[in-house]
Amino acid sequence: MHEPGTLSAVKAELEAFGAANDQVVGESQERMLNITPDTGEFLGVLVRATGARQILEVGTSNGYSTLWLAEAALATGGRVTTVEWATDKWVKAGENFAAAGVEGVIESLHADAEKVLERQGEASLDLIFLDADRARYPDWWPMLRRVLSPGGLLVMDNATSHAEEVAPFVALVEHDPAFVSSLVPVGKGELLATRVVQA
Repeated sequence: MHEPGTLSAVKAELEAFGAANDQVVGESQERMLNITPDTGEFLGVLVRATGARQILEVGTSNGYSTLWLAEAALATGGRVTTVEWATDKWVKAGENFAAAGVEGVIESLHADAEKVLERQGEASLDLIFLDADRARYPDWWPMLRRVLSPGGLLVMDNATSHAEEVAPFVALVEHDPAFVSSLVPVGKGELLATRVVQA
């Protein structure tokens, strides 16, 4: 059962652990690479403001960002599907979801994101949060645009912190006539793109 105080405590614990861990580990795959707390707050506002119910997160890590999404999904009656390839992070995230009492609104998949996107129904998602292997984003774009519902929202982390790396993907989004986008200077930079609803 979800207890607000427990969820807040787990978020605070993961925030502290992620920051400390990433300062000392050398290998990028061992880093948590969590979003910033203000990005978490921003995601929560976006979910609530749009009323998003079907939410997909690509890149779970230890589940810190997932908890922000799940907290907001509780308010909208929604569910979060989150995808992580690294086994150790996927296992740890599951433990964190249980500790926070929100595992009931989260489907945690240990899988390749491309396979998950391929299986996803057309226009089936209200909000997608991208925080994974940035080099793969351009290849995923046809699938991402297919599964996002009209009026749905795509949010990509690291839009300013890794601007050069994500530039090819950003160009695809910005030049797609079916989408309007904006770069928001929150945390490491968030690219927001929404599918235009045809009149």
